[in-house]
Amino acid sequence: MRTRGYGGPIRYIQGPGVLSNLGSYAATLGKSALLLADAFVETEYGEQMRASLKEAGVECISTVFCGETTDEEIARCTRLAGQLDIVIGAGGGKTLDAGKIVARDIGARIFTVPTIASTDSPTSGIGVIYTADGVYDRVEICYRSPDIVLVDSEVILKAPIRFLAAGIGDALSTWYEARSNLESRSNNYISDGYTTTIAGAQIARACHETLMRDGRAAYAAAKAGCLTEAVENIIEANTLLSGLGFENCGVSAAHGIHDALTILEPTHHLLHGEKVAFGILGLLVLENRDPDEFEGVVRFCADLGLPVTLADLDLADVSDADLLRVGEAAMHPDSVIHSVPRPLTAKLVADAIRTADVLARRILSGNKH
Repeated sequence: MRTRGYGGPIRYIQGPGVLSNLGSYAATLGKSALLLADAFVETEYGEQMRASLKEAGVECISTVFCGETTDEEIARCTRLAGQLDIVIGAGGGKTLDAGKIVARDIGARIFTVPTIASTDSPTSGIGVIYTADGVYDRVEICYRSPDIVLVDSEVILKAPIRFLAAGIGDALSTWYEARSNLESRSNNYISDGYTTTIAGAQIARACHETLMRDGRAAYAAAKAGCLTEAVENIIEANTLLSGLGFENCGVSAAHGIHDALTILEPTHHLLHGEKVAFGILGLLVLENRDPDEFEGVVRFCADLGLPVTLADLDLADVSDADLLRVGEAAMHPDSVIHSVPRPLTAKLVADAIRTADVLARRILSGNKH
């Protein structure tokens, strides 16, 4: 029998206005903190966060994240953090990843404050390293989940709707990739990997069910600036359910294709979840899933403005040679794509990407044949 493993953050708090309680939560973890924030987050919320920390008796050193999770940025922040008790990452997924890795390296407590619901990074115990040019490099395991995840839904709502949609694209991959891992009996990402628990698989399913039920309504409400229950549900799905689902079950070709697409410069301006959304289509082609399932994903993503064609990725004229390069990158021995329960080759991955594009264009044009 294989050993099962489950992991997740110690505390997850979500609701309107909870950012004002940052200090009181941080004080339960220590007396000193590095506050690592996006430039925008520093401008909009920096003073408020520092004031909350000061009021709670937590000394704070602040720095602005450079924008890319590189080895150099991790080293800079690690030097700055010194022997502080807590590292607080506030902003988007790359900022949070940097904070988690820095906290691991100095032995500090981990506190994540996502200000957009665009990825499932906030709850996970891993961080992704990129080059300065935005090309995927590798995953770093932190060996523990964040101590506290604080999600202010009013802050999330103020962000451009594109970020929420991208988070839905990322979260949408959770169940499809969990299914891949369950069928291939791959290990999850808890520490060095265990077999998936029933709880982990059910969370991945719940993530998918929530997206299907509330995704379109939440997108419409958030676009209008309205904080409804559907919006709160989708923030939770994007952040908590997807985070727990992917870490406890694993990812596969949707993320493998995303990672490989980063070698093509035209995709660099796209958000993580936008590329993952297209990667789901490639995954479904690779696994030869039900055509109705493929069509459902295409229509759902298109309704939210997520990429479903190569043109949507600014790759309308991409050559077969470049797609083969993507396939070769995806087949790197360390790639997550190997969790797909099918034999794969670089050519097969390239062909799946091209086929996903053709099928999606046919569906959207109304010509399915």
